Amino acid sequence: MRLYLIRHGRTRWNKEEVFRGTADVPLDEMGRREAEKVAEALCGRGIEVVYSSPLSRAKETAEAIAARCGAPLHIMEELRDLDFGEWQGLSRLEVQERYPDLYFLWEREPHRVVFPGGEDLDAVRKRATGALERIKEAHPHQGVALVSHRVVLKVLTCFLLGLDNSHFWHILQDTAAISCFRFDGTKWIVQYLNDTCHLRSLSPEEKADF
Repeated sequence: MRLYLIRHGRTRWNKEEVFRGTADVPLDEMGRREAEKVAEALCGRGIEVVYSSPLSRAKETAEAIAARCGAPLHIMEELRDLDFGEWQGLSRLEVQERYPDLYFLWEREPHRVVFPGGEDLDAVRKRATGALERIKEAHPHQGVALVSHRVVLKVLTCFLLGLDNSHFWHILQDTAAISCFRFDGTKWIVQYLNDTCHLRSLSPEEKADF
């Protein structure tokens, strides 16, 4: 099995550095261009099925990939973004001002943070890895594209690399970036991480990794 992990394209809240979480924020114009670029990049790589978070920014990106690859698209609720609770809809600066101690902890020990009114990384890991296990069982010899969100993909990448959630900030996950893993029957093997070569024709200052 070959697994492609793809982050959705950019949204206005990515550009403005606003915490998105479970808010259904659509792609902006740059995000739609990124979605088309990632779909072009994945065409011809043997993708036979696409899975996506139900949130529109991921679903729009997944629809572009599924259409270009001629693959069916399945929505999985477990692939939704982290619930940031009270942080959702706030800018990075607002969070720093309102929750200085918790934000300090988030930047240094993310695995210890439980977001007020929301989730923690362990909850995301449990549901996302459960979804991945079902996908693996359903497609043991196929190419699979999984489209989700920065937090979900960083946690999944830690899992696939055999790392715990304390390594969350060691993983970079840009918008519309691709990571690839192969399952050899006993273990996951990393092929590449956070590939954004397909986005080179887009203006760098317009892209966002928040």
